[in-house]
Amino acid sequence: MSVPSPLTVVDAEPLERQEEVLTEEALAFLAELHHRFTPRRDELLAARRERRAEIARTAALDFLPQTAHIREGDWQVAPAPAALDDRRVEITGPTDRRMTVNALNSGARVWLADFEDASAPTWENVVRGQLNLTDAFERRIDFTDDRGKSYALRPAGELATVVTRPRGWHLDERHLRDADGRAVPGALVDFGLYFFHNARRLVGLGKGPYFYLPKTESHLEARLWNEVFTFAQEYTGLPHGTVRATVLIETITAAYEMEEILYELRDHASGLNAGRWDYLFSIVKNFRDAGSKFVLPDRNAVTMTAPFMRAYTDLLVRTCHKRGAHAIGGMAAFIPSRRDPEANRAAFEKVKADKDREAGDGFDGSWVAHPDLVTVARESFDAVLGDRPHQKDRLREDVRVTAAELIAVDSLDAVPTYEGLRNAVQVGIRYIEAWLRGSGAVAIFNLMEDAATAEISRSQIWQWINAGVEFENGEKATPELTRRLAAGELAALREELGEETFAAGRWQQAHDLLLRVALDETYEDFLTLPAYELLD
Repeated sequence: MSVPSPLTVVDAEPLERQEEVLTEEALAFLAELHHRFTPRRDELLAARRERRAEIARTAALDFLPQTAHIREGDWQVAPAPAALDDRRVEITGPTDRRMTVNALNSGARVWLADFEDASAPTWENVVRGQLNLTDAFERRIDFTDDRGKSYALRPAGELATVVTRPRGWHLDERHLRDADGRAVPGALVDFGLYFFHNARRLVGLGKGPYFYLPKTESHLEARLWNEVFTFAQEYTGLPHGTVRATVLIETITAAYEMEEILYELRDHASGLNAGRWDYLFSIVKNFRDAGSKFVLPDRNAVTMTAPFMRAYTDLLVRTCHKRGAHAIGGMAAFIPSRRDPEANRAAFEKVKADKDREAGDGFDGSWVAHPDLVTVARESFDAVLGDRPHQKDRLREDVRVTAAELIAVDSLDAVPTYEGLRNAVQVGIRYIEAWLRGSGAVAIFNLMEDAATAEISRSQIWQWINAGVEFENGEKATPELTRRLAAGELAALREELGEETFAAGRWQQAHDLLLRVALDETYEDFLTLPAYELLD
């Protein structure tokens, strides 16, 4: 194979300590990853488009007949390393300095250190996030906020195990390019820098380079990640299997290939995770022109107890435990209010009920977005697990899920509402505005939202308009109604924030981008693609 061309940093102001991340050796490693694996990444993105065209033609999905031997075979993933054996509570969040300290101190077993949906990929966030993680592993990280409050790692005791989430395969890093001007995939940048700088350090700490893999759509994409892991370990002289990966089953196509995904990663796999917003977004995206039977109601009306969502989560638990992998549940996104104890009490009860359900269904752990929820989630899993690290021995052999049950969206009783449309507009504008300013984890209406929230919000607007949905008040979902609601939201924000603060934000850009991706006749595969072009 030919020698890869060196990479160049372009269109980026130098950052303090950037040279610690972008060393000559690290850039050479990234160049190797880019040279070897970007062509295959491109082929797999083309395969996504072909599969989407097939779904548009058939309005159906099924388990793959050509991989039946894998589903019927007798195999297991590699045993979990000690640092990932007990995952009963995981906290998620971006890799800014304050979150790094708070997440590691939170009492959660795992911190999902997020370069993906909870992080707007500004060059500063990409580079400083890597610095923050290395500083944390070296125990030299602290932070003082605008109010003078200081944050530092606990001097003693166990910190959360870090599991890093790189960007999805579809996103490029425009600030790193090869000699031909081709951008390096963001997934390889995030993975490569973290692995190169920290893999050996983490092994020395009794842990390892662990990853969450987002937006996976097929077992072939998991195979590519496995090839990346194998090469990276060989390149650095680390034993095969040092890397461990948990795959988010957050696309409808991946739900039909759970066993195959684990099989492809079996030497490096540690589990699967069940998400909600991205999963629903994927259903809308793939079945957007398949008729009214795939029209979703308001996003908050689609809970994990909906029949088609229950089929997905039950199948995930059964699949993981059959193959010796961890099954990790969904997000508790509530943000406690310091001013409303009653709202907190009601929300905590809902979180407890949700985590009780997950633990009772066989999950081995679950996600929370805020440190105050760690205890709530832990109590639910403690009640089921006791002193055991997981419940993989619970095989859920009672579960029998058909292909049709996974996409039985029309089994829901709920319908789209006018208030649901208004909420989608409100949340979409508020989230996108923060993202354009560089913040990917945003508290909106007492919930911690990330890019998946904006994706499902704009996708539902698009779907309802194109399906001609009529709301309970007699109004139809139309571009005109959406524009009217968006204009009203913009005016309300101007009034709420004041002219000076409003003008300092990026509200008009957020408004315009939401309307573009929600109203254009051609559906944009990912909101973050056009949004990235507007990011400083």
